[in-house]
Amino acid sequence: MLMYFVLTAAIVLNALANIFMKVGMNKVGGLNMRPPLSWFFSMLGNPFIFLGLCCFALGLVAYNYVLSQINLSIAYPLMTSIGYCIVVIVSWLFLREKIVPIQMFGFSLIIAGVWMVAR
Repeated sequence: MLMYFVLTAAIVLNALANIFMKVGMNKVGGLNMRPPLSWFFSMLGNPFIFLGLCCFALGLVAYNYVLSQINLSIAYPLMTSIGYCIVVIVSWLFLREKIVPIQMFGFSLIIAGVWMVAR
């Protein structure tokens, strides 16, 4: 039971990390024409990027625990596919990213695949 809780935490933390990174980079702005040190310090001082890094670190610890308990062939597909689904939903709801019908179809295939892998 603990392993499933930790797996869920790892998945959510990884998805949150990516979302925080996106929000942080939206606030930092484009990096193309700025000197590398300038954007590096802009990212370093951004609280959303800091939260993203913290979520990545905590998620890595949780994921390593999961890997010590179950097969990689099960853990990795669950981690990536469920995390992807969380990111898509949150991006659509909160970041106002557009989702087209072909993406919804792919999203439903991922959910079906997760169901098959988890059985």
